Amino acid sequence: MEDNSEKSEELLEDDDNELDIDSNQVFGIGNTDVESESLFGIEPDEMENDSELVLDIETTDHEPETDQILEFQPNNLDLETTNHDHNSIPPVVGMEFESYEDAYKYYNCYAKELGFGIRVKSSWTKRNSKEKRGAVLCCNCEGFKTLKEASTRRKETRTGCLAMIRLRLIESNRWRVDEVKLEHNHLFDPERAQNSKSHKRAESVKRKLNPIADVEVRTIKLYRTPTMDTVSHGSSIEKEFDNNYGNGKRLNLKKGDAKIIHDYFSRVQLTNPNFFYIMDFTDDGYLKNVFWIDSRARASYNYFGDVIALDTTSLKNKYNVPLVVFVGSNHHGQTIPLGFGLLADESQQTYTWLLRAWLTCMAGRPPQTIITDQSPTLQTVIPEIFPRAHHRLFLPLVIESILENFQNLEFFQSVLNNVIHNSIKVDEFELAWEDMIDRFAVRHNEILKKLFEDRERWAPVYLKDTFFAGMLTFQPVESTESTIPFFHGYVHRETTLKEFFSMHDLVIQNKIQKESFDDRESTQSTPKLKTISRYESHLAKIYTKEIFSRFQFEVEMMSNCFNVSQVNTSGSIVTYMVTEQESGAEGNTVRNMEVMYDKIGVEVRCICSCFNFRGYLCRHALVVLNHNGVEEVPGQYVLARWRKDFKRVYVADLGSDCVDMGNPVQWFVGLHKRALQVVEEGMTSHERYSVAWQAFKESLNKVRLVGDKRGQSGQS
Repeated sequence: MEDNSEKSEELLEDDDNELDIDSNQVFGIGNTDVESESLFGIEPDEMENDSELVLDIETTDHEPETDQILEFQPNNLDLETTNHDHNSIPPVVGMEFESYEDAYKYYNCYAKELGFGIRVKSSWTKRNSKEKRGAVLCCNCEGFKTLKEASTRRKETRTGCLAMIRLRLIESNRWRVDEVKLEHNHLFDPERAQNSKSHKRAESVKRKLNPIADVEVRTIKLYRTPTMDTVSHGSSIEKEFDNNYGNGKRLNLKKGDAKIIHDYFSRVQLTNPNFFYIMDFTDDGYLKNVFWIDSRARASYNYFGDVIALDTTSLKNKYNVPLVVFVGSNHHGQTIPLGFGLLADESQQTYTWLLRAWLTCMAGRPPQTIITDQSPTLQTVIPEIFPRAHHRLFLPLVIESILENFQNLEFFQSVLNNVIHNSIKVDEFELAWEDMIDRFAVRHNEILKKLFEDRERWAPVYLKDTFFAGMLTFQPVESTESTIPFFHGYVHRETTLKEFFSMHDLVIQNKIQKESFDDRESTQSTPKLKTISRYESHLAKIYTKEIFSRFQFEVEMMSNCFNVSQVNTSGSIVTYMVTEQESGAEGNTVRNMEVMYDKIGVEVRCICSCFNFRGYLCRHALVVLNHNGVEEVPGQYVLARWRKDFKRVYVADLGSDCVDMGNPVQWFVGLHKRALQVVEEGMTSHERYSVAWQAFKESLNKVRLVGDKRGQSGQS
C-alpha cells in the first residue's frame, strides 16, 4: 500500500499540473482526469469481497443517545447491484469510517445507487511522510475540459458539478467526512454511470475474487459523532466554549443563527430548483463560510456578466452580518445581485474559496472586468482565479480613503478631484499629482504613496481600454446606484442575521419589480426630445428610458463643442481636435479633446473614453460623426445590453432532455424549468402572454384527460 500511495502522488502531480493539493481547496476548474482507485493504491487484488456489505450506524461514547443501528439487505450496497431502490444513506458531515477504503467504497456505492460515477479530485499527505491525511471525492462530472482537451473529439461530459465529499484522517485508523455537497447540476444517467471508471474497476475486482460462501463480512462503520449531529442541524455554534477559540476561523454566529441559515436555504430550495448553496467548515466541523445564488442570478449572468463588482461593505466595516455581494448592472443601469456570501474573515484562503465557488456556478466563465475595494488580499487572489479579467478598484472608495486623512481640507478635495477627473493624459495626471503632494506637503503620506503605486487600477486616465458598463463613476458630480452598497438602507452595523434573511427576499423582489416596471416604462412611453439631433431621435427608439436619459445629456452637450479641426491623417484614419467650453465653479474653461475616426470602418474613439466607461458615445465622438455626415450612431456603439427590446429569459440552462423516468424528483425539476421558461417568455408582451396562458390551459386539460382515461380503464 505504501508503494502504491507514493506512486499515486506522482500520478496526481503529473496528470494535473494545475491542481493545488490542499485540504482546504474544494473547487478546481481544471481537469483531473485520473483513475481514482489507483491514486490511493486500491488495487484489485487488495480489495475484499463486498457482496454482503452491512452498513451500521453506531454511537460513540460522546453521544448520550440510545444506540441506533440500521441494517440494510446486502444487495442494497452490493457493488453488483443494478436496481435503484435508493436505500443508500446520503453522506453527512460527521460520518466516520474505519479506513479510507471503507469511505471510498461507501461513496462509490452511494453514487452507483443514484446513477453517477466518482473520482478522486485531490489528496494530501502528512509533511515528510507517505501517510494519507485527507482526500476529496467528487462526481465525475466535476470541472471542465482544459483548452487542450476541448480541442479533441472526445465528447464533453463535464458540467462543473460540485457534488463531493471531503475526507480527513482524524486518528490512526478513522476517517471523517468534513464537507458534503449533495446537489448535482446534471441529470443522473445510470446506464452511463455503469461505465464510469469507479464502477467498472469495482466490477473487475469482484470478478477476480472467488465468491466463497464463508467469506468474512466486511462492515463499514459510521460513528454518529457530536460534530455530525450539530453541523447537520446547524447548532454547533450554539455550544458554550471559549469565545476566543477559533474566532478568526469561523463565522461569528449567535445562538440560533446556524439554524436560520439552514432553514432559509431549505425553504428556498422548495420553490427554486436551481437555487445553489455551499457551506465551508473548519476542521472542527464549525461553519466558516457560506455562498448562495438563485436561478435568476445565474441566468442574469449570461446577459450582464461582462462587468461585476464585489460589495464588501458589511464585511470590511465589521457588521454583525459579514456579507459579501456579487453585483452586476442590468439594461436599465440598475444594480442586480449575482451571488451572496457570508465570510469568516478576509484571508486569502477564504476569498479563494468564495471566488472559486462563484466561478464554478457561472460555468467557469469569468467576467471581463471585476471591481473591488482596495483589499491587498483580493489583489493577490483575483489574478489567480480570473487571470484574463481586468481587476479595477472602486474609485469612490479610493477617494474616500484619501479624504479620511484630510477631513478639514475642503480645498484639498477640490484639487484632488481636479487631478483625478480632469487629467486627459497620463503625463498630465502624474505631473498634477506631484504638484498636489508638494503643494499640501503630503509627499510622505503612506496612503497616498501606496495609492499612487497602484494608480493603474483606479485612476481613470489609465483605464481607458477597460469596459465598465457604467459600473464605475468617473465624475465627481455623478451619483449612481452603483456607488452605494447593494443592501443600502436595509443592512446596517447592528442588523442581525435573522433580520437580514427576513428582508433578503424582499430586497430581491423589489429589484425584480423595479426592473419589470422600467421595462414597461421603456417600451410603452416615448421620451421627450430636447434637440433636433438625429442621434437623439434614433436612440430614443432603442435605448431603455434610463440609458437614453444619460445619452441624451451627451447630445445636449454637443452644443458646447464649438470647433472641430483636423490635425492628422494616416490612411483612412483621421484625428480631430474638438474644442469644448465647460462651465464650472471657477468659471468657463476650454478643453481640447482628441478624437480618432476611421472612415472605412466608421469607427470613432475619443480620448475621454466615454464609451468604455459608460457604454455609449460621448458628445465629442458624436460631433465628429456629424462632421463626417454619419446620420445615425453606428451599430457597434449601440450595445444590446442597453436596448429596451433586450430579450432575457431568467431561467438557467435547461440542460439535457434526458430524464430518469423512475425518479419523480427529476419529473418535477424538468417540468418546473420548462414551465418557468414559458412564463418568462410569456411576460415579454401581451400577445405572448395570451399564447402562453392558452397553452397552459390546453396542456392542463390534456394531462387531466390522460389521468381520466387511466382511471376509466382501471375501473373496467
